Amino acid sequence: MKKFFICLIIMSFALPSHAFFWNKKDKALEKELQGKGYAGTLPNLGDKIEKTKTKVTTPIFESQDGFNNPSDLKPVPKDNPAFINIIQKKDKTSEFTNDAAEIIPMLEKLVDCIDDNENLQLFITKANLLTLNIDNLTEKYNGKPESYYESFRKLQEVNRYVKSIAALRREAVTYQRYLAYSSSGSIYNPDNINQQLQYLLEELNSAILLLRSDG
Repeated sequence: MKKFFICLIIMSFALPSHAFFWNKKDKALEKELQGKGYAGTLPNLGDKIEKTKTKVTTPIFESQDGFNNPSDLKPVPKDNPAFINIIQKKDKTSEFTNDAAEIIPMLEKLVDCIDDNENLQLFITKANLLTLNIDNLTEKYNGKPESYYESFRKLQEVNRYVKSIAALRREAVTYQRYLAYSSSGSIYNPDNINQQLQYLLEELNSAILLLRSDG
């Protein structure tokens, strides 16, 4: 208990001196900072900032009612030859290719006829149908740019072969018995006719491949 009172007495003497020390230190710091920094009031910058205004853009052209209205559009003159031939630039090559493609089945039928060794009557019938269509194609495109196509010229060669061999086989039936023992009759010999048919077969297959590659 005695020690407690002694501590209180010591603290009562120490506190005033300590407070005096800090008070003296604050005054020295205030004196040192005097005249430094900004001591006034800050201006109100909000009045000087111009508020952003929304601008409305107007078109440089006037609007038009019914613009691109489907009912106001003129129909394409599909039935007008000038439109078909000039505007669309009709493809002549494509037309020739289509015409030539129609001959391919006729070539194939004649090939089958030779491979199957069908009778003369069937051969003549299929040969005549083929040559008739090639003649029509020739008449249609002769003298035109298509006449210089390789496929066009190939069909001309085939046409000549078919006509020659068809005529040879018809004549053989008539003259073979009379010319069998003469030099002129050798062309109607069955071996010679079969050899000519093989040549024709090669030409037919070659033409088919060429026409298919062009198509």
